[in-house]
Amino acid sequence: MNVTLTELFNLSGKTALVTGGAGYLGYSISESLAELGANIIIASRNIENSKNKIEELKVQFPNVEIKAVQLDLMDKESIRSFVDQLDCLDILVNNAWSGNKNSFESISDLDWEYDIDMSLNSVFRLVKATMPKLIETKGVILNITSMYGHIAPDYRLYNEEKYTNPPSYGAAKAGVIQFTKYLSSFLAPHEIRVNCLSPGPFPHPETQQDEEFMKRLSEKNPLNRIGQPHEIKGAVALLCSNASSYMTGQNVCVDGGWGVW
Repeated sequence: MNVTLTELFNLSGKTALVTGGAGYLGYSISESLAELGANIIIASRNIENSKNKIEELKVQFPNVEIKAVQLDLMDKESIRSFVDQLDCLDILVNNAWSGNKNSFESISDLDWEYDIDMSLNSVFRLVKATMPKLIETKGVILNITSMYGHIAPDYRLYNEEKYTNPPSYGAAKAGVIQFTKYLSSFLAPHEIRVNCLSPGPFPHPETQQDEEFMKRLSEKNPLNRIGQPHEIKGAVALLCSNASSYMTGQNVCVDGGWGVW
């Protein structure tokens, strides 16, 4: 059977839900899927904060439907209400995150519990709630994790607490990587594929203003630089389309080679 790359990457007519889809990396994820022809639902707790980005996407991709919905991933009723109104779902991208910077010394029980709930439990809740929709479409799940889900932060990088990566973040992301592997096995009978993407150093623009920290961060990986948001688009396109039709349970690292040292 001869299938072209154009056909494999084509998402025309598909519906993709991207949590946090107007954020720093979330915007590139939404952009990737819209560029391939998918209709996009961007889910956020604060739609007002997403409006400008959503309008930008609509201008870029007038031939696909792009809409925002209010969804609180910490609220089971909010998830249930959202899914009840969802007509169809082909692609689920679990990308949303929020939390505080903490060292092991400064983190409190409340911070730890919030991060685990936000980064791990919310993924479980949304997958569980949307599973009937994904079974209908033989859909795809992409979980956005982190390099810190499979390697430890180097304490020498973080001499200021405002940049410190909290222990709860890596623990939660490690849980998502394992949950991805579990789902890839147990959802395989429904022909649902589940993979995760682990970004490396993609610091927000505000953080990039600190040249000394950027130098330390850049020197930590073989490519000797930080990543730019558009550099995850290829992996997103691969993992959410039929171009990866024989891939499931994988953790694809987009980290400039960080994990090889």
